[in-house]
Formats: sequence, C-alpha cells, structure tokens
Amino acid sequence: MATIQTTAIVLRTVEFSETSLIVTLLTRDLGRVSALAKGARRPKGPFEGALDLLAVCRVVVLQKNADVLDLLTEAKLHRRFRGGERSLDRLYAGYHVAEMLRLLTDDQDPHPDLYDLSIQTLEQIDGTGDPASALLYFDAQLLRRLGHAPGTEQCTDCGGHVGDGPRIAFSLLAGGIVCQGCRSRQRQLLSVRAEVIDEIRRLKSDQSSLPVEVPSGLYGELRAVMNRYIQTIVGSMPRMQPFLPASTRTESNA
Repeated sequence: MATIQTTAIVLRTVEFSETSLIVTLLTRDLGRVSALAKGARRPKGPFEGALDLLAVCRVVVLQKNADVLDLLTEAKLHRRFRGGERSLDRLYAGYHVAEMLRLLTDDQDPHPDLYDLSIQTLEQIDGTGDPASALLYFDAQLLRRLGHAPGTEQCTDCGGHVGDGPRIAFSLLAGGIVCQGCRSRQRQLLSVRAEVIDEIRRLKSDQSSLPVEVPSGLYGELRAVMNRYIQTIVGSMPRMQPFLPASTRTESNA
C-alpha cells in the first residue's frame, strides 16, 4: 500500500453507507481514482464539505490492492465550483466536464496535461469565459489528448486528399472527413460545412489555448457534429448533451 498526496477534481459522489461515500476523482498524479471516503456524510465529518461536485481539493489517497477500493483519508478544499450560482448554462457546462472525464478516462492512467486542461476549462466556466466556446475547446482537446481526435487533414478511410468544396463528408465511424471516392462505403455520414471542419481543426490544435471564441454562426452545427462524434465513441448519448448551451455569446463574430 502507498499513500499519495495530490490535487484532485471531484467528478462524482455515490452514497455507500449511512456515513460514507464512494468518490470519483480526477487527480493530477494518479489519473481517475475511485475511493472510499469514510465518514464523509456525517454533518461534522473529516472532509469538511470538500467533496462537493467539481470542487478542487488537496487529497491524500491510500492505495489498496487492485480488487479493493482505494481509501480517501484527507481532502482539503482549494476551490469550490460556483458556476451554478450564476446560470444554468454554467452549471450544466461544469456537469458536462465531469461526465466527459468519467466516460473517457481510465482508472490509474495519469494525464497531467488533461488535469490542467480541466482546471483551465472550469476556471472559464466559473469566471467570465463563454461556457459554450469553452466546452467545445475542452471536448476537442480532450479527444486529441486521449487519442480520439477527429481526422480533419486527409481522408480517414483511404488517407487521400479530400477535395475543396462548401461541404465536406464526415464519417462518424471512420473518425473524420472522407473523400468522394470513400463516401459510398461509409455509414453514419454527415455533410458538414467546410468552415465547421476548419473550426474543429483550430480547436483541437496543440497551438490553441483558452480563452477561445467560437463564431455564433458556426456553433450550432459544430456542437451537433461534436455531440454525434462523442456518442459514437462512448456508444450512447451522454446525459448532459441535451442541456449544453444553445448558442455562444459571440454574436459579433457571426
């Protein structure tokens, strides 16, 4: 057994007993962790309200054997998520971040850069950033860093050149754009504006950073493509997708 101190984002809590919780955390050093927090449901428990959803904490985790839950022995609150106090869009945006991290990451698989991305995104949602744009950036970067980025440079079926045109074929199963010659072999094909593909390319680039602004004229189609692509990867519709922001606030960029 090893005792690890690290920083963590609270992704989910589930009641375990009258006094305890099972907590899912994204930690900077251990990746995603599920741990038993004994006494966390007591009014004056040892965690002092530090285990609220999306709270950022300094935690101490006692790692157990592979077939036994780790034990969360300490959690000191660093920052509480308060986006929900300002708007439902910000509340649901935060919930979406937590859900994507639970669905797409693996236990004990650390990605410090992904942890930092999540912190930066939550700061945008909790602060003055546009939650709709921040979520699209987060989704694109999350997919890229976990090896699921949609292909936007060449045909994802044959590897050939995809011609220019106002609309481009996007194959959900092939994982990106496809050329004219490969379209007939595809199932679950979308016809996407070339400008939307350009925006996906920009958002997933390792040269981009927060804050970002997605033009409102592209947002609806871009959000729809990203939602469908994520559904294909995880095999179902994530619960928070229907509640994501309906538009950006960057009306001047339309």
